Amino acid sequence: MNFHHQRVRVSGGIELNVATTGEGSPVVLLHGFPQTHLMWRHVAADLAADHTVIMPDLRGYGDSDKPADTGSTYAKRTMATDVVEVAQALGHDRFALAGHDRGALVAFRTGLDHPEHVTHLASLDVLPTLDMWDVMRGTSAAVGFHLFLMAQPPGLAEELIGARPDAFFGHFLDAWATEPFPADVREEYLRASREAVTSIVADYRASATIDVEHDTADREAGNRLKMPVTVLQQDWGAALGFDAEALWRAWAPDLDHRTVSCGHFMAEEAPDVVTAALRDLLRR
Repeated sequence: MNFHHQRVRVSGGIELNVATTGEGSPVVLLHGFPQTHLMWRHVAADLAADHTVIMPDLRGYGDSDKPADTGSTYAKRTMATDVVEVAQALGHDRFALAGHDRGALVAFRTGLDHPEHVTHLASLDVLPTLDMWDVMRGTSAAVGFHLFLMAQPPGLAEELIGARPDAFFGHFLDAWATEPFPADVREEYLRASREAVTSIVADYRASATIDVEHDTADREAGNRLKMPVTVLQQDWGAALGFDAEALWRAWAPDLDHRTVSCGHFMAEEAPDVVTAALRDLLRR
């Protein structure tokens, strides 16, 4: 699908690569790891029939700028502000928002920090950060080894991943998928990731530091998502021993929680399922 690409400047002089398509009420789609906005190509083709679809590369990913980390550079709070500023730069003060994986964590923070801008919220295949750390216990937590690796202080993870970036990022593209990616798409994800090792690690490190602080403050204050929320997840709860819907409902009272049978990369493996769920959400 042909997207219109442009550079959009946000606070701090950071420029994000943003793809857009379609016309109508705005829907912002945020990609996951180790991917770029390209992951939304199938879903966007459907939504573009009656929506303006906005797909930024998150800061630190894809062809967006990759600023040096100062401690809050890759906080989800900072990245949430990027999302609002991108939408506003394109003429939209209120928008629906969906995120996958890392993008879902940014979407979650955007909904908490900027409820006046987010009309509907969808999360694909993550738990909120605090809940994610709480359930990662025992030998079953080995599936999330990368979370612990990239949580370490600067230096080690960057050196190890940077030595064999294609092996590292390719592991997740292969292990988390139920069917192979097209060769050109896989190579694009690997290219983008190998050029962003330091910033990707910084994004993950933020989820073990400053993001935990922000989410803890919201939990203690009783802050919750005020808009309709849809969550699509694999059945990680059965594997790791937790009730995913209950964990999400504590944050999102107006919740539609759905368990899917496809793999982690559901927007590419089952775009019809994802699109149908998003359209249901937009009707709420």
